[in-house]
Amino acid sequence: MNNYSIDNSISKSIFRTYDIRGVINKELSNDVVYSIGLAIGSEAKDRGQKKIVIGRDGRLSGPELLKALSAGILKSGCDVINIDEVTTPILYYATNVLDTQSGVMITGSHNPPEYNGIKIVIGGVTFYEKAITDLYQRIITNNFSYGEGKEEHINLIDQYIKRVVDGIELVKPLKVVIDCGNGVGGKVAPKLFRGLGCEVIELFCKVDGHFPNHHPDPSIMENLHDIINAVKEQNADIGLAFDGDADRIGVVTNKGDVILPDRQMMLFVRDVLKRYSGAAIPFDVKCSRHLANEIIKSGGKPVMMRTGHSLIKAKLNELKSPIGGELSGHIFIKERWYGFDDGIYVAARLLEIIAKDGRSSADIFADIPNSINTPELKLTIAEDRKFKFMEEFIEKAHFADANIVTIDGIRVDFKDGFGLMRCSNTSPAITFRFEGDTKEALVRIQKLFKDQVLALDNSLKLPF
Repeated sequence: MNNYSIDNSISKSIFRTYDIRGVINKELSNDVVYSIGLAIGSEAKDRGQKKIVIGRDGRLSGPELLKALSAGILKSGCDVINIDEVTTPILYYATNVLDTQSGVMITGSHNPPEYNGIKIVIGGVTFYEKAITDLYQRIITNNFSYGEGKEEHINLIDQYIKRVVDGIELVKPLKVVIDCGNGVGGKVAPKLFRGLGCEVIELFCKVDGHFPNHHPDPSIMENLHDIINAVKEQNADIGLAFDGDADRIGVVTNKGDVILPDRQMMLFVRDVLKRYSGAAIPFDVKCSRHLANEIIKSGGKPVMMRTGHSLIKAKLNELKSPIGGELSGHIFIKERWYGFDDGIYVAARLLEIIAKDGRSSADIFADIPNSINTPELKLTIAEDRKFKFMEEFIEKAHFADANIVTIDGIRVDFKDGFGLMRCSNTSPAITFRFEGDTKEALVRIQKLFKDQVLALDNSLKLPF
């Protein structure tokens, strides 16, 4: 027997575009997660699934929330395979190799320590948008199945490590710095890279949900200072940083340069398309225009998409693509793997390419096109206003001699750069990103956007 109860007063705001996410004990209580588990189990049964793998990352709230999640799923009549503290990619791996195609991960990913969240795959389909909000509807209308499921516990970490190591060949040993940011990747990455024959220097690989050293988000430059310094001091071949649940990767060359994920993708595309000529390669609207050019030059077909790792993953499967990715650091490799986003596997494949090439990582990436670009720049704007403002901008904006794409906000490509303006899916903000072949081109493109945004509302404080 459990002492959880259904919480019909659950907040709709935690049901986000790609996952469920909220503050512990404020929006995400044990009863809330129990209710979500009951809804997920009910939905799984309706989709013909009888068994669900569950796991959690290293956050302090994880153990209790995992118990509540399990209780809810069991109450629906679904069976549970509990793999406990693992990376999100190991949870995805479990859905591919165990007797189920369904899994639920308790993870706050790169969010602050007081947050946690839930990522969901049912019948091999990653939940996003309507599938997630439908779970909310189930809870508030008490639309549940009931039964008595059984729970078993399995440890999959060693099996996963063996599967990766057996499938990767490094033609020479490499010296690697890994920074897990005290996230759950620390349980996996050191052993795995040593298994590949690497000399491993560990940074913050002890799992600690307080995140005492820096936040586990390699897409933020300030979180990479430690690994940049360590790579230089240790004369390492490369630095690899992972986010809180290890589904995203950050890369630092032997000279200490940060390689953004769209440039990592360019290197992968050159390699993979040698074997998959003509393949379609999906990527998100934030990526450099050089990525599309590299895909074409390498014999592939570029497919620009809305931002969202769940969307890219779905498109990868639909197009039977060997690889896809987005600027945030989610890279999906289907060739020799399963097509889910896995920072540690992506890192292993990167090491394979670097070892085979023979040049230093800095020299390899010096051969990959680059531009002057900005990180994502956020304009804070009320949640109930951002979409309307975006629509008005698209309707009234004018850009001469440019290619305009409006699949996700507005992206304007010029011969010497691009500008992007889109609504954030995760915060009350409109985000911008700019790229230019020269500083002058970058400034010109930013001014074109700035003038037209301020023409709609000159009180806005733009971040550029």
